[in-house]
Amino acid sequence: MDMAQPSLFASLRWTVSELTRYLRQLLESDPMLQDVWVQGEISNLSRPSSGHVYFTLKDAGAALRCVIWRTDAQRLRMNLQDGLAVEVHGKVSLYEAGGQYQLYADQIRPVGEGALFQEFLRLKALLEAEGLFAPERKRPIPSMPRRIGIVTSPSGAALRDMLQTLRRRMPLAEVILAPAPVQGADAPDALVAALSDLNRLAQPDVILLARGGGSIEDLWAFNDERVVRAVAASEAPVITGVGHETDFTLVDFAADLRAPTPTAAAELATPVSQAELWAGLADLKSRLGTALQVRVTWQQRQVEALNNRLHFVSLERRILSNRQQLDEMDRRAVRATTHRLKLEQERLRGLERRLLTLNPLAVLARGFAVVQRADGSLVRRLAQVQTGDHLRIRVSDGEFGVEVKPSLKE
Repeated sequence: MDMAQPSLFASLRWTVSELTRYLRQLLESDPMLQDVWVQGEISNLSRPSSGHVYFTLKDAGAALRCVIWRTDAQRLRMNLQDGLAVEVHGKVSLYEAGGQYQLYADQIRPVGEGALFQEFLRLKALLEAEGLFAPERKRPIPSMPRRIGIVTSPSGAALRDMLQTLRRRMPLAEVILAPAPVQGADAPDALVAALSDLNRLAQPDVILLARGGGSIEDLWAFNDERVVRAVAASEAPVITGVGHETDFTLVDFAADLRAPTPTAAAELATPVSQAELWAGLADLKSRLGTALQVRVTWQQRQVEALNNRLHFVSLERRILSNRQQLDEMDRRAVRATTHRLKLEQERLRGLERRLLTLNPLAVLARGFAVVQRADGSLVRRLAQVQTGDHLRIRVSDGEFGVEVKPSLKE
C-alpha cells in the first residue's frame, strides 16, 4: 500500500496553449523587448509568395528566428542575403503555433550604420549651425548652360545616364568630366580636388556631383565634412544627384539644388531642352510673322490716311471748298440781313405804336380838349383865367375861341 500523502500545495496544471499564451504575454509586456536592436548574421533567408520575409539571425553562440511583414519588407533599402552582417530592429514575441520566440522586425541596417548615422546627425548639426545649409545661400541654376561640369566615377552607370540625358536635352552644351572615386578612403580628397579643378580650370556654368545608389557606407564620402565645405564654396552652382530618391547626404543640403538621382540631376541642369528651344523658336517665328503682318496692315492704313489728307489739302480741293464756304457765307448773310430787317421793322412798328399812344391828338380824339390862353400857354387850373379872358379851345378836328364867363370861376 502506497503510504505517500498528496501535497497540500499542488503545482498548477497548464495546457500547452495556456502556458504558451502566458509566456507570449510576458514577453510583450516587457518594454525593453518591444524596442530592441539585435546584431547578427542572416541565414536561412526565405521570401515566400506572400511577400513576407523570414530568416534566422545568428552569431557564434545562438540563433534567433525573425520575420518581416510584407509592408515593412517593401520599405527596406538594402538587398538581404545569407551571410550578411546586419542590425535588426523590432519587438520580441512568441509564435504560439510553433512554440518559438522570434523577432518581428521592421528595420534592417548593415552593421555599423547606427554609428555612422549618429555621426551624420552630428556633422549635419555642426554645418547647419555655421549657415552652410541656409536657403539664402542657394543660387539659381542657369536656364541654358553652355558648359556643364560633372564630378563622378568615370566607370559608373551614373555617368552614362547623365551623358545620355544631356545629349538628348542639350547636345550643344559642352560637358567636362572631372573623374573621381565616389567611395572608399581616397574618395573625399579626390572629390574636393575635382570640384576645385573644375571651378579653377573649366569655369563651368553648373556642376553635377553624382553617383549611383548604395549603403550608407558606400555613400559616406558625400557626408565627409571636406566635401560638404567644397560644395558650399564652389563658384559655380552645384546640383547633387547622389544615390536613390530616398538617400540623403550632407552634400545635398549644401548644394544649390538636390536631385533624387543622377539622371534627374542632368534633367535639372538643363531646365530648357533643345526640343523646347525649337518649340520656342517656332512660337517666336509665328509671333514675329503675326507682328509683321499687323505692322504692314497698319502702315497701309497710314498711307491711305495720308493719301486722303493729301487729296483734302490739294489746290482744287481748297478752291472747291472755298467756293462752298462763300456760298454758305452768302446764304448766311442773306438770312442774317433778312432777319435783321424783320427785327428793325418790328422795332419801328413798336415805336410807332408808342408814338400813337403818346400823341395828344390821339387823346383829343377820345373827347379831350386843350385850353390855351391868348399867349399860347396851357390852362391847367382855374386860377389861370379870369372873367372876360379869351381862350382857345382845341379839339381833335380843329380849334375855336371862347370867352370866360363869371359862372365859370365859381
